[in-house]
Amino acid sequence: MTTCEKGPRLRALLAEDIATVLAKDPAASSRAEVLLYPHIHALWTYRVAHRLWRRGHRFTARALSLLARAVSGIEIHPGARIGRRFFVDHGTAVVIGETVRIGDDVMLYHQVTLGSVGWWKDLRRPAGSRRHPVVGDRVIIGTGASVLGPVTVGSDSRVGAHAIVLDDLPPHSRVVAPTCEVLPALDTGAVPEPALNQLAS
Repeated sequence: MTTCEKGPRLRALLAEDIATVLAKDPAASSRAEVLLYPHIHALWTYRVAHRLWRRGHRFTARALSLLARAVSGIEIHPGARIGRRFFVDHGTAVVIGETVRIGDDVMLYHQVTLGSVGWWKDLRRPAGSRRHPVVGDRVIIGTGASVLGPVTVGSDSRVGAHAIVLDDLPPHSRVVAPTCEVLPALDTGAVPEPALNQLAS
């Protein structure tokens, strides 16, 4: 796992971010189009804000992250550590907390939360302790999934859509949420008209 503190210089990282989108999103047809992606707006702002955060310019870093959230719908705390070739597909309503650690080649889909369990538990942790997840290399986290608390998702794992992860996952894990249950067809002839209208609304 590498983070931007130990990786290439900022300009090289930004170029690599564009190349990552082109490689992972078949809908991306050009570098110019990639510049319109909310993911790029959020990630590039994070790359700058994180450097400011590390240098002690915390207010400015937070202001930048809030601006990026308003523009992109993706909230990345500037204190988080994110590795190389990170990609958020359809980036809306993604939340990445302050003490999150993300490895290389990680992919998230929309509405993913990498958060804490709750402030009532965080207050009982030692000062400065990790409150958020560590995500290893080459992990994919599906739409609507939540990984909460100071847990570790091992490298090469897959977290399915809408799964909730509250415990450590070893490398190469596969996690899925309960799927829908197919019920018998509704006999509309046996349902009173008011109830049928309510079901259809």
